[in-house]
Amino acid sequence: MKSDKPNTRLRSQDRPATERLISAARRHFFLHGFRNVTMDDLAHELGMSKKTLYGCFPGKSALLEAVLIDKFRDVEADLQRVASDRSNMSDMLHELLVCIQRHTGEIQPPFVRDIRREAPELFAMIEVRRSRLIRRYFGRCFEEARKAGLIRKDIPSVLIIELLLAGVQAILNPAKMTELGYTPKTGFSAIIAVILQGVLTGTGRSRL
Repeated sequence: MKSDKPNTRLRSQDRPATERLISAARRHFFLHGFRNVTMDDLAHELGMSKKTLYGCFPGKSALLEAVLIDKFRDVEADLQRVASDRSNMSDMLHELLVCIQRHTGEIQPPFVRDIRREAPELFAMIEVRRSRLIRRYFGRCFEEARKAGLIRKDIPSVLIIELLLAGVQAILNPAKMTELGYTPKTGFSAIIAVILQGVLTGTGRSRL
C-alpha cells in the first residue's frame, strides 16, 4: 500500500472540505471505478482549489482508503441499528439482509475491476473488515434466530457463520465476480439464499 495517508493535522475549518471530497469520491469511485476518476475531476466538480484538495489528501490512494473507511463506518452504524432491536427476530434477520443488500448495491462492477487491478492491498483490508462484521452481526443474529426457532437447532450457529464466510471469500472477490458476472449485491444475495435454504426451519421460511 502506498504510504500517503489522510492529513490528520487539518485545521477545523478544512474538515467540511474533506467530508465533501470523500462523499464525491465515494459516489464516483463506487459507480464508475477509480482508475479514470482523477483528483482534478473531483476538484473541478466541488469547486475546490488544488491546494485545498491536496491539503486534504496527498494522493488518490489515500482518498480511496478514506472512502473505504467511510463506507465501513456507515455499514457498521446501520448493522448496529438493526441489531439493537430484538423484539422480532424474523424482522431483524430480514432487515439485516436488506441492509447488506443496500450497501453492496452501491458498489458496481467498474469498482470491482479497479480494486483487482490497481489496489489489491486495499481489497485485503476489505476482506478483513468484512469478515469481522459478518462474525459480529450475523453470528449474533443467527444465534438469536436459532433460539427463536427460525434456524435449525441441529446446526451450530458457528458452523453457519463459517459457511457464510467461506462462501463470501470464495465468490465475493474480484476475479471470481468477474468470471461469474456477479456484482457484490447479486453475489451476496446468492450466497445467503443458498445458506438460508439449508438452515431455516419451516417457521423461519414462512416468516421470511
